[in-house]
Amino acid sequence: MSKKKNLNDQPVGWALFRVSAPMSIGIFGVLMVGLADAFFLARYGDFALTAVGFIYPVTMTLTSLSIGLSAGTSTVVSQALGRGEEEGKQRTTMHAMLMGLALSSALVTAFFLLSPWLFGTMGASDQVLDAVMAYIPWWCLSFPLLVMAQLLNSVFRAAGRSEVAAITMLAQATLNIALTPLLIFGWGAIPEFGVAGAGMATFIARAAGFAGVVLYAWWTSELCFDVNPAKGIVKTVKRIGRVAAPASLSNAINPGGMAAVTAAVAVVGDAAVAGFGAATRVQSLLFLPMLAMSAGIGPVVGQAWGAEDQSRAQKAVRLTFYACAAYGAVLAAVLLIFAQPIAALVADNEDAAEYGAQYLRLVGLSFFGYGILVTGNAAMNARDRALWSMGLSAARIALIYIPFAWAGVLIFGYTGILGAALLANVLGAFGAIIACRAVGLLGTDTAIIRGPARAARSLTPSD
Repeated sequence: MSKKKNLNDQPVGWALFRVSAPMSIGIFGVLMVGLADAFFLARYGDFALTAVGFIYPVTMTLTSLSIGLSAGTSTVVSQALGRGEEEGKQRTTMHAMLMGLALSSALVTAFFLLSPWLFGTMGASDQVLDAVMAYIPWWCLSFPLLVMAQLLNSVFRAAGRSEVAAITMLAQATLNIALTPLLIFGWGAIPEFGVAGAGMATFIARAAGFAGVVLYAWWTSELCFDVNPAKGIVKTVKRIGRVAAPASLSNAINPGGMAAVTAAVAVVGDAAVAGFGAATRVQSLLFLPMLAMSAGIGPVVGQAWGAEDQSRAQKAVRLTFYACAAYGAVLAAVLLIFAQPIAALVADNEDAAEYGAQYLRLVGLSFFGYGILVTGNAAMNARDRALWSMGLSAARIALIYIPFAWAGVLIFGYTGILGAALLANVLGAFGAIIACRAVGLLGTDTAIIRGPARAARSLTPSD
């Protein structure tokens, strides 16, 4: 194995930084697209911002397919590199692309056909529902392109070359943000497309991003078109699917739960939906360092586990958990002071801004917990224990967030929903610590896991 691809030859902290730092730039670009959509659509009309509040959790649920497939592909490739096996990587990449194309096309077709009923059930109606349905067709066309591009990026990331994925993501986001106001409001010979324009911008940018990463992968021989695509495809699909299926569900659970919670927010009113949606977009941007660590820890843990170096994998997990706790503490302090002006940047309506600020102040106290949850889940996926991460995410959403949000809104109104989010994040962190200890990803030499470690001992499965 070349030194360029071997993360095991580097100090754990440096390996994590090397993979995570470029991804922070790429993820920043992707998250800025959501904020740009919210910013420009808020100025197009209150109904448009409310429409995005309904769209965002649903499309994020569907995007979990690409995240899951990327996790499966990254696990297979990174563990193989850790064992020193590089043969067959091109075929594995091709198999992953074909798998992604087939699954994404089937899923997005079903979504397109069901979307009027789905969003109507969530509470969208009249002008808001019309705006939603103007956006959805363009997003559906772009979805298979997104999935296949992310699969290629996961191959580069698994080999420690996350800068390729980061550059692709940033370039695509830049194009998307540049096109969004142009197509929403129109300019010169370009007509005003309104909410549909935001969808068009997403489609054009994803098409360009996909074309760029395919050409680069072909040039660097990461993707080869002259391999026999049928050879070994069943074996590859099984290996990727063993991680991808539960990882997709794990990542779908959170935005899917957010869709159910958004329905609870709709009980309060459209202004609350707009403010809640705006706050969750700001939240995504504030999560950037923790999301980057969740992208970086997978290749580090995967290569370490492939090389049978468990202590190195454990050290990587501990470092990320401590980093999430420290960053979360700083973030909570900042939001207590600046929540109002931050919310006002993405919510042009005063009432929506107030709802968004309330979310950031209260739920911001628990952001550290969500960071520990997502990095722990990524580590367990790389350890080939995706069922654990899926179970943890399902328990957090189904047993805590959704039921407490609905009970909270009926008893305490909007504040009850915020309390449910805070509780879900804190208990999610506690569960991640227990689960990582149970699958061998945390030792007992650090204070952060001593208490949960005792509870996890009886849960430890045999390999």
